[in-house]
Amino acid sequence: MRRILGKYIHDGETLLAGIHAISHETNIRGIFGKCDRTERGLIPDENGSIIVLNKRKYSAYDIYIGITEHFLVIVDCDKESYLYEFDNESDEDAGNIQEVTSKILFSDIGTCFALEEICSCEIKKGWMGSVKCFIAMKNGSYFRIMFPKLGGLGGGMPHHAEYRDMIIKRLS
Repeated sequence: MRRILGKYIHDGETLLAGIHAISHETNIRGIFGKCDRTERGLIPDENGSIIVLNKRKYSAYDIYIGITEHFLVIVDCDKESYLYEFDNESDEDAGNIQEVTSKILFSDIGTCFALEEICSCEIKKGWMGSVKCFIAMKNGSYFRIMFPKLGGLGGGMPHHAEYRDMIIKRLS
């Protein structure tokens, strides 16, 4: 888990806590400028267009979720499969457009978010000691996540309860 989450953590950041969780719904939104779309991602193009991306999944799937001092990291445990919708028009203001300066794979989009970009986080008790969490971002992205009480069979994942509480406290 640390190795997988570590791929998406920004330089200078350290993973403070990471656990296995279940995502029930994901909607990732991004607006990218000066780029062209390929089969697997976006490439920079000075004469390229603005591309609005919606990356969605509406089924339950396993994720690793981690927190650093400044970032929330969410990575699929298994091979990703999302619904991708693209648009070349945006009613958004220019401040939300991320200029593409190097190749970006679609699988890497929506894995790392600045904590300051979270606009709301609803936390509710779930079934059998689980915790349900709805995270909404300023750019329109959102996640419905369930943190299980234990991180696996037997005694569970080491430090799971401690790390889960740390993530929930930081999101609150």
